[in-house]
Amino acid sequence: MNEDLQVNSSRPPPENVTAALSPLSPVRDSEPELVVNPWDIVLCTSGTLISCENAIVVLIIFHNPSLRAPMFLLIGSLALADLLAGVGLIVNFIFAYLLQSEASKLVTVGLIVASFCASICSLLAITVDRYLSLYYALTYNSERTVTFTYVMLVFLWGGSMCVGLLPIMGWNCLEDESTCSVIRPLTKNNAAALSVSFLLMFALMLQLYIQICKIVMRHAHQIALQHHFLATSHYVTTRKGVSTLAIILGTFAACWMPFTLYSLIADYTYPSIYTYATLLPATYNSIINPVIYAFRNQEIQKALWLICCGCVPSSVAQRVRSPSDV
Repeated sequence: MNEDLQVNSSRPPPENVTAALSPLSPVRDSEPELVVNPWDIVLCTSGTLISCENAIVVLIIFHNPSLRAPMFLLIGSLALADLLAGVGLIVNFIFAYLLQSEASKLVTVGLIVASFCASICSLLAITVDRYLSLYYALTYNSERTVTFTYVMLVFLWGGSMCVGLLPIMGWNCLEDESTCSVIRPLTKNNAAALSVSFLLMFALMLQLYIQICKIVMRHAHQIALQHHFLATSHYVTTRKGVSTLAIILGTFAACWMPFTLYSLIADYTYPSIYTYATLLPATYNSIINPVIYAFRNQEIQKALWLICCGCVPSSVAQRVRSPSDV
C-alpha cells in the first residue's frame, strides 16, 4: 500500500518497476513521474466506502435521542471505529503519495491500528451485550447495564488508543528494518501480539455465541410450548437463529483470519502481494458490519426511513421481534 503501511519484498525490485512494491508505500524513482500502485487505489476506494456507509450509522444514532440504549451505544461505537478506519485508509493513501515523511507514516499507521482494534473490540462488546440481554433478561434493562456499557466503552477505546500510540511512542521498525512485520512500520512482535489478541477474542466470541445459541433455542422452545406452536415452527425459528449466528461469526472469521494468520507466520521478506491479498478482505469487514449490526435493526431501519422519505413502511413498523433475532 502506501508508505504508511509499507510492506517489504524479499529482494530489491528492478529500477523500472515500482507498482509491484510495498502494499502501503509507493516508491519514487529518480524520475519525477509518480507511479500509483493499483492495490493502493483499491484500498483507498474501500476506505471511502467504509467511511460513507458508517457515517450514515453514526449520524442516525447521534441525531436520534431514542437510540440511547446500551445496544445502540455499542453499535455506534462499532460504526465510529469503522468510520475512523476508513478515514485512516484514505489519509494513508494521500500521505503516501503527497506527503512522504516518517511522522505521517507513524500517525496514519497508529490511526488505522487503533481504529481496527476498536472495531474488533466493539464486536466483542456487542457479543457480550447480546449474551447478557438473554442470560439476564429480567434485569438487563437497568441502570447497572448502562453503567457497565459505558465502562466497556471506556476500556475499549482507551485500550485501542494505547495500541495505536505504540508505533508513535517508539515501538516501530524504522531504525531496524530486520524487525519489520508485513506491515511497516509495525514490528514483528507488535503484529504477532495483535494477531494473538485477535485469536483470543475470536475464541471468546465463539464461546459466547454458542451460549447465545443455546439460550435462543431454549427460549424458542418455551414460546412454542406456551402458544401451542407446532414443532415445525420451533424448528424454523431455531434454525433461523443458528443461521444468523453462523453468518455473523463466519463473516468475521472469513474477513480477518487470513490476515491474522499471515501476520503470525510472515515477515518483511515476503512478497507484498500476499499482504495486499489478506489485508483487503479485512477491510471488507468494516463494510459488512453496518449491514449485519445496524441496518438489520428495526429501530435503525425506522430512523433511516424517516430521514430518507419521512415515513415508515407498515412492513417495518409492524415487524415483531422473534427469538431468532440475535
